[in-house]
Amino acid sequence: MRIPRHIGIIPDGNRRWAESMGMKKREGYQHGLNPGLELLRLARSYGIQELTYYGFTTDNIKRPKDQIESFVQACVDAVKLVESENVSLLVVGNEESGFFPDDLLKYRRRTHDGSDFKVNFLVNYGWEWDLADIDCLSGNRRKITECLKTKDISRVDLIIRWGGRRRLSGFLPVQSVYADFYIIDDLWPDFKPEHFYEAMEWYQAQDVTLGG
Repeated sequence: MRIPRHIGIIPDGNRRWAESMGMKKREGYQHGLNPGLELLRLARSYGIQELTYYGFTTDNIKRPKDQIESFVQACVDAVKLVESENVSLLVVGNEESGFFPDDLLKYRRRTHDGSDFKVNFLVNYGWEWDLADIDCLSGNRRKITECLKTKDISRVDLIIRWGGRRRLSGFLPVQSVYADFYIIDDLWPDFKPEHFYEAMEWYQAQDVTLGG
């Protein structure tokens, strides 16, 4: 059985889910915390070695203030939940912006390096920010991955996106260059274990050549 080594997670649909439940949009984010933890445990038990969650982006901060406060807090809460799982945890994003939560600054360096399971959170992440140092390639033989802000995150094998949207939304463009993309129409707070298992079954049928 072929297992993806690294899976990227785009947990979309929190606001749409909240509206469908008669809630305010900002209330949807907290309902995505338990799905994230459940997915982590499933992935780890399945043999996945690395998991990257798309927390929020530098574009998301254009949203109303109450929503920004809610998704920032949800990211902080999610990271603290994940920390209790004894994983090798890393949070990456634009720390110079006022939108990067102070509570997550201590995770800028990977925790528990001895753990066999890596978890990454993209918080206040932007693809342009990630590529800002790309001019370090000039006049030398360095690899592009060595010039990324996210250089400690490995190549992604499979991206799973909830919420039905068919777009990358700037998620790790370099690491995702050969990633397979699996779309789930259900909204993120409606996560079910079947979503994960169906994605794994789908991945088995893909022809992974990495361009070869």
